[in-house]
Amino acid sequence: MTATLLFYIIIAIIIINFIVDQILDALNAKHFNDALPEELQDVYDSAEYKKSQQYKATNYKFGVLTSTFSVLLTLGFLWFDGFEFVDNIARSYTENPIGIALIFFGIIMIGSDILTTPFSYYSTFVIEEQFGFNKTTLKTFVLDKLKGWFMMGIVGGGILALIIWFYQVTGDSFWLYAWTLVAVFSLFMNMFYAKLIVPLFNKQSPLEAGSLRDKISAYANTVGFKLDKIFVIDGSKRSTKANAYFSGFGSEKRVTLYDTLINDLDEEEIVAVLAHEVGHYKKKHIIFNLVMSILLTGLTLFILSLFISNPMLSQALGVQIPSFHIGLIAFGMLYAPISEITGLIMNMFSRAFEYQADDYAKNTYKAEPLISSLKKLSKNSLSNLTPHKAYVFMHYSHPTLLQRIGNLRK
Repeated sequence: MTATLLFYIIIAIIIINFIVDQILDALNAKHFNDALPEELQDVYDSAEYKKSQQYKATNYKFGVLTSTFSVLLTLGFLWFDGFEFVDNIARSYTENPIGIALIFFGIIMIGSDILTTPFSYYSTFVIEEQFGFNKTTLKTFVLDKLKGWFMMGIVGGGILALIIWFYQVTGDSFWLYAWTLVAVFSLFMNMFYAKLIVPLFNKQSPLEAGSLRDKISAYANTVGFKLDKIFVIDGSKRSTKANAYFSGFGSEKRVTLYDTLINDLDEEEIVAVLAHEVGHYKKKHIIFNLVMSILLTGLTLFILSLFISNPMLSQALGVQIPSFHIGLIAFGMLYAPISEITGLIMNMFSRAFEYQADDYAKNTYKAEPLISSLKKLSKNSLSNLTPHKAYVFMHYSHPTLLQRIGNLRK
């Protein structure tokens, strides 16, 4: 195999992936105007359903534009040796391989983010604003960008620097050390994400004493689930859309409720949503996902170690001086089909886990408040209630609302 052939394989992977995504999006769009199933007739009234159809159509058209821009930008960058151009800039500042890689990825990441910021701005301040979701101010938007770059530089740059150092010191066996590093970091972030990262972007405060906290505590006691840390996050700072999640393990275990969730649902519905989340915890879905993520990372790093020393990876991207960071880019593009397959498998597990968590909530609390909460959340986010089966199979980590209601009413 030659570097030229490898280059065209990369081009083919990008184009095929783009075409498949466009076909799936188009198939899904054809179902936007389907009549709602009988079980979902009460989610929207006629005016709200029309609004949801407009929201879906607007996002679909915008998605076609953004994805087309992204793939053309990537193909153009490949065709006109953009990676070599950026690599030469990085090499003009230092000869240290770690320094070159950090400058290289810094230029690529920040440059890419700057180019896509107008699309992000339009999505937030035009589309989301038009349909009544946006609560983000321009100041928050800019600060989020700057904080994101800071986190990317400190955390991402630090991990990348260590991985390249492992490669320099240990050669092809670097993957074991890199895997250990990523595994430890993943465990640390799962434990302390809510304490260390969330406060950079949102305010969290303990749920005030009252009937809601009493009901949550009472339910937790009935299922033997110790839950002392219940927090409310100011999700309404950015959007009207609602959410809730668990994080941490052991003494760091906590549940976080968006203030929008508390505003949108009644107390019975909130407890039912939490019962679903407790189900994930009790069924060890969180542990499974974490372990699988670590194992898949190990597999990816092992396969990377088999090819990273081959100069053909760098040459395929038009860079004549072989390096770890260019090889990493080429490998990531070639590995994309395998990532798609592992992503599909993980989505299948995720959908099965959602059913199990719903069953847990139904059996330990009640089904009806969970059903009504799912309907309200779907309505308030103008969700697509009639997605195409192929789109669901390829992209959904959760069953559809119709599927979940059918399961809850068994």
